[in-house]
Amino acid sequence: MLNNDFSKKSPKEIAFELEKNTIDEILVFLDNSTVDIAQNVFFKFSNHVIVDIFPIMTDELFKKIFNKVDTHKASRIFARLDRDSVYKRLELLPKLTAREIKEFLNYNENTAGFLMESNFLSCSKDETVENALVKLRKLNDKRILTIYIIDEEEKLIGRVPVNYIAVSQPEQELDELMYLSHSVQAMASRQEVIEAIESHSLLQIPVVDVQNHLLGIIRNDTILSASREEISGDLQTMFGAGKEEHALSRTSFAVRKRLPWLQINLVTAFLASMVVGLFEDTIAQITILAVFLPVVAGQSGNTGSQALAVSIRGLALREIRIGQWWRVDKKELAVGFINGVAVAITTGIVVFFWANSLGIAVVIGISMILSMVIAGFSGAIIPIGLKAIGQDPATSSSIILTTVTDICGFLSFLGLATALSSVLGIA
Repeated sequence: MLNNDFSKKSPKEIAFELEKNTIDEILVFLDNSTVDIAQNVFFKFSNHVIVDIFPIMTDELFKKIFNKVDTHKASRIFARLDRDSVYKRLELLPKLTAREIKEFLNYNENTAGFLMESNFLSCSKDETVENALVKLRKLNDKRILTIYIIDEEEKLIGRVPVNYIAVSQPEQELDELMYLSHSVQAMASRQEVIEAIESHSLLQIPVVDVQNHLLGIIRNDTILSASREEISGDLQTMFGAGKEEHALSRTSFAVRKRLPWLQINLVTAFLASMVVGLFEDTIAQITILAVFLPVVAGQSGNTGSQALAVSIRGLALREIRIGQWWRVDKKELAVGFINGVAVAITTGIVVFFWANSLGIAVVIGISMILSMVIAGFSGAIIPIGLKAIGQDPATSSSIILTTVTDICGFLSFLGLATALSSVLGIA
C-alpha cells in the first residue's frame, strides 16, 4: 500500500515517490486526493508516467484534473499523447476550454510541433544521476540519447547526454553535468528545424513553446526524411490571395483566387464613401475638411494594422488564446490612447498653422484619439473573433479592419466637425 502521509511534501516530491509504484497504485492515489493535490501532482509526473496513466484513467479522474486547468498547461501535456484519444477526452470538458486546447494542438504539417514526438526523458536539475538512471531504465527506450533538464515550470534549461550519466557517480546532481541545449519553437518551419540541427550538428533537438516550455523532441532522421517545402500562405491570404497561389501560377488561377476579395473590398470602400456622403453639406461649407480626411483615415488604418499583425502573430504562435481577448484588447486600448494623444498633439499643431483654425485643430485632435483607440481595439478583436467562430483570421481580417477604421475615422472627424462647428467657430 502507498504511504498517504504526504502532508509535508511538495507536489514534485510526491510525484517522484509515486513513480516508484505501479500505475494502478498511482491512479488510486489520484482518485482519493483532492482536486488541487491531484492536479499539482499529476503535472509533476515524468513524461513516460503520464503517457502510461492517460489511456487508462477514468473519465471522472480526467475531469477532476483537467476541468479547470490552465489550457496552455494542459496542452503541453496533450501534445505528448495520442491525438485521437485526446480529442475523445476533450469532449468531457467545457466547449471553450476544449476549443482552446485543440487550437494549441493543431499544428500545421510543416511545423516543428507537427513533427515532434513525445518519447523523451526530462528531469529537474537537482535530481541525482541515480534517479535519472531509474527513470531511464523504466522508460526502456534505447533511442534516448539525451536527458533534458527542466525547471519548476517545465521550462527547458539544459541537457545531459546519456553517456555522461553512464560514467558519473550515482550521487552527483544533474546540475553539475548539464550544459546549454539548443531548441526550436513549435511553430518553427521545417527549414528552420533543419538549419538548427545542421548548424549545431545535433542528432535530435527539443521543441518548446513561446515561453520555453518543453513539448517534445525531433530526431534528425524524422526531419531529414520530411519535405523541406515551407508554407507562406498566411501572408497571401491576409491580403486576399489564396494560399495555393504561387509566383508562377496561371493567370486564370490567380484571378479566380483574388477577384472575390477585391469585390468584397470594393463593397467596403463604398460603405466608407456613404459615411462621407452623410456629411456632404459640412464638407461643402468647410472644404478644408476634405484635405485632412486621408490623415485621419491613414493614422487609424496604420494603428489597426499594427494591432492586427501582433494579434495574428500571437494566435499563430499560441502566445494568446481566445479566452484572453479582453487582456489583449485592454492593452491595445491603452496603446491606442497613448499613441493617439501623442499623434493628436502633433497633428493639431500642424493643422492649426496650416488651416489657421483652432477649431479644426481641436476637432482633428479629438477625432485622432477616438479613431486610433477604436482602430487598436478592432485590430485585436477582429482576428480573435474570427478564430472564436472557427474562421482563419489571416483570410479576411485586413478587409474587415479597413472598413472599420475608415468608417470610424471619417465618422469621428466629420461628425465632430458638424457637431462642434458652431461652438468652436469652424467656418
